[in-house]
Amino acid sequence: MVQFQLDKPDNLVELFENSVKKFPDRPFLGTKNTKGEYEWVTYREVGRRVDNLRGGLASLGVKRGDAVGIISNNSTDWAVGHYATVGLGAFYVPMYEAELTHVWEYIVRDSGIKVLFVSKPEICEKVKDFPSSIPTLEKIYLIPGEGSRTMSELEKIGEKKPVKSIYPEPEEVAVLVYTSGTTGDPKGVLLMHMNWTSNHHARAKAYPDFNEDDRTLSLLPWAHCFGLGELHTVTALGSSTGFMENASTVVSDMAKIRPTMLIAVPRIFNKVYDTIVTKVNDAGGFKKTLFDAGVDAAKKRRSLAEQGKSSLLVNLKFKIIDKIVFQKIRDLFGGRLHASMTGSAAMNPDISRFFHDIGIPLYDAYGMTETTPGITMNCPGKFRIGSVGPLMDKIKVVIDKSVSEPGAQDGEIVCYGPNVMKGYHNKPEATKEVMTEDGGVRTGDRGRMDEDGFLWITGRIKEQFKLENGKYVFPASLEEDICLNHYVQNAVIYGANRPYNVCMIVPDPVALDGYAEKNGLPKDYKALVESKDIQDMITKEILDTLKGKYGSYEIPRKFIFISEPFTLENGMLTQTMKLKRRIITEKFNDQIEALYKG
Repeated sequence: MVQFQLDKPDNLVELFENSVKKFPDRPFLGTKNTKGEYEWVTYREVGRRVDNLRGGLASLGVKRGDAVGIISNNSTDWAVGHYATVGLGAFYVPMYEAELTHVWEYIVRDSGIKVLFVSKPEICEKVKDFPSSIPTLEKIYLIPGEGSRTMSELEKIGEKKPVKSIYPEPEEVAVLVYTSGTTGDPKGVLLMHMNWTSNHHARAKAYPDFNEDDRTLSLLPWAHCFGLGELHTVTALGSSTGFMENASTVVSDMAKIRPTMLIAVPRIFNKVYDTIVTKVNDAGGFKKTLFDAGVDAAKKRRSLAEQGKSSLLVNLKFKIIDKIVFQKIRDLFGGRLHASMTGSAAMNPDISRFFHDIGIPLYDAYGMTETTPGITMNCPGKFRIGSVGPLMDKIKVVIDKSVSEPGAQDGEIVCYGPNVMKGYHNKPEATKEVMTEDGGVRTGDRGRMDEDGFLWITGRIKEQFKLENGKYVFPASLEEDICLNHYVQNAVIYGANRPYNVCMIVPDPVALDGYAEKNGLPKDYKALVESKDIQDMITKEILDTLKGKYGSYEIPRKFIFISEPFTLENGMLTQTMKLKRRIITEKFNDQIEALYKG
């Protein structure tokens, strides 16, 4: 077993309480009120509520090793429940609001939840009968409002019956995160206190300038590791985070919160980039000329800097256009953003370079739920666009080439470190499949390490397939590039053991609506999707993008256009927006077969 020296604090309770003592009056969590303005609670206020709820939970008999669940979006109440739960040595089980009832039931039963918090009356109605069929579930509490079965009432009880917090051992479980999974039931990942704290310490070392004056906009759900890691780092450093109201208000929320740091997924930046380019192209004329000149100056400036050179003329040109054009883009993010960390999918290098050039550097990170989540991370002091960065502190990676074809320079990424999970809850066989005998975890991803210690992801082992000619295809990278097209919402590549690849396309309804308006066509989404002219136009744009970047054997030869979106509700997407390939290909099997016969 590989041993690692842990940094202090090595548990989430001490991490939280240290900040309450050090930053009592600093703003911590911000929520938009009914007037559309953000109201902030301090570390002291949250600390007081955590103390009270801890006492309330203890009065219900919650003790070390018990499970407390929550079905809620990110909120101050979510954080209070989290830190109160771990302060009793119990563990937290977060669930998404936008989830199917049978999945909630599976998680509550599998994890043995004793007390369950829910965020809305309509959710409460859906789960009200769970205690009658799930023996471990004793109480369900509604979070908002007043009454005998609400979080506030439990806090009042705890205020009268205070209970001192305990500092759990590093290897005690803090959070049980269920991966949505692309097949079968969700798997519960047992994540220990040291998993979370070690990953925080590594982030803090990679971003030494991040401090109590920084602020983030909370975009990613805390029911997922990437988002919850953000909460822990914000908490530990005494900084603050404001909650996004919903996906449609992101731009206005940024203007109000004015984040200095953003933790996001590539899709957000891809959409912003697509919106910018589309607006510029539609405007044409002087605006497009000015934008293109600015982009060109930015590229030249970067190229010269990489050679250790500079040009007074290029710098002057960039400075002028920067104030006129690029400052407006930075203002979309609140005007104070000095860095953003992206993960969960690969960032397109060209889009990443664009944002770097205009003063919004994006830093790709890599990890998975089973590694809490970080393994590698680009950062201001050490980054390489296109890679997922160097190893985070105290983490070791081995590239196992035994799973690759002969002569390959890459292999499966195997991770070792204090970030590696304890295992899968109630699934010893599944744990044995991914955990090595010496304590590593097999990621299922293919990658390679360059000579400077940067990790490059080359594919997903479970998703890779061979064509009939024996050549390997990694569909995810193809799909990501296809989805950069303005008219594409989702794409799926298929071709295992077939003579060539085909592609299923779900066109973007907003983009098609704009196309219809511009071209005087009826705004009937289904009819637009079925239009041969539109299909030919999208196909040509996709093929033009892929040619030269991919081998001819990788590029799809035929396309299916689908008007039914891929969603969580119809079972085609996971909570983290990953494709459920088997379900999708089974549903559209007849159309796929028709392509190969045609």
